Amino acid sequence: MSKSERTKQFIIEKTAPVFNAKGFAGTSLNDLTNATGLTKGSIYGNFENKDEVALAVFDYNYQTVTAFIKARILAKDNAVDRLLVYPDVYRNYLKYPFLQTGCPILNTATEADDTHPGLRERAAAALAFWKRAVENQIKRGIARQEIKADTNPAEVAVILISLIEGAFMQAKVTGKTTELKIAMNYLEKMILSLKQ
Repeated sequence: MSKSERTKQFIIEKTAPVFNAKGFAGTSLNDLTNATGLTKGSIYGNFENKDEVALAVFDYNYQTVTAFIKARILAKDNAVDRLLVYPDVYRNYLKYPFLQTGCPILNTATEADDTHPGLRERAAAALAFWKRAVENQIKRGIARQEIKADTNPAEVAVILISLIEGAFMQAKVTGKTTELKIAMNYLEKMILSLKQ
């Protein structure tokens, strides 16, 4: 990795929690310099503008969450156990530093839906990928006779994502995890009901 690439990566990693907590509009150049300890010139010597930093940071935040969940899913063999990773991770999100400022998909989607087309596209692609991943786990479970054959993969995926993101939003707004835990307990029961 070149010095320039290392500096870019440093900027992304240091500003990732700032963008995730404050959003694109709420993150100032001062926030970026404070988080990195770098000058404006150093930041803009590595990125064309704040938009470019924000897009790179979204990718980083999203990939961090995805890699974390994927590793836990792949550690399980049974499709139901794999799906149970979701309520387990999100129920305990405060344990994970990269989730403490919120879900990057939710945070980005709610802010960028009308204000930042590039971020909105990234969030939409991330949601579509997540939905396909859940659907594929369900299809795998049906094929292996671990999940009931009449289970609708798309329906389960949409409900799973909606429960997680809706409950996460409530937890972030209220500062309490009560609703999140209720929703994740319900999601766990729903997933267990899919068992063959």
